[in-house]
Amino acid sequence: MENIIYIGVGILGLYFLYRSYRKYVTNEREELIDNFRFPATIEKKIIEKYPHLNEKQAQLVIDGLREYFHLCNIAGRKMVSMPSQVVDVAWHEFILFTLKYKNFCQDAFGRFLHHTPAEAMRSPTQAQDGIKRAWKISCFRENMSPDSAPVLPVLFAIDADLNIPDGFKYSLDCNKPGSHKYCAGDIGCGSGCGSGCSSSDSSGCGGCGGD
Repeated sequence: MENIIYIGVGILGLYFLYRSYRKYVTNEREELIDNFRFPATIEKKIIEKYPHLNEKQAQLVIDGLREYFHLCNIAGRKMVSMPSQVVDVAWHEFILFTLKYKNFCQDAFGRFLHHTPAEAMRSPTQAQDGIKRAWKISCFRENMSPDSAPVLPVLFAIDADLNIPDGFKYSLDCNKPGSHKYCAGDIGCGSGCGSGCSSSDSSGCGGCGGD
């Protein structure tokens, strides 16, 4: 009987040790993502794709890409969809710097983060798990409840804010006439949405695509 107790205590100790280690790694990677300098040419490519944007707005897109990578860091190895078309363009341009991107992924995630095209989430009603996870983690990072967010999280608002012609434009009010094509209620902000998530809760939040 005592042996069973010792084994149970040992397993519990290992579990908390692992959780502490995961939190440490997540925090270390968060700092790395915050301080990473993306290639300057990405901003130029964004403006080439969307000429109505200025340099300051292009920098907002880079900030959005940084935010998306924060979602990936928090989420772990599960899939997190890309909510923004313009940020997706920036991500694709970053991938073209193959060695730099590979090294960034290894340092920031411990694996290569594969690009999932934004077009994969074009259905406004059949929300996939990945976009729900993106919503939940975004709300968590912006101190909002996923089921009662008063505003759209940054990654869900940026395409409309920057008037991206082919962007994904969301609305909090799904019944409002003339509202944007993508209803935030379909992806996690409605009454059926689960509770928020934390950096230590990967079971309810999901993550980005890994190997």
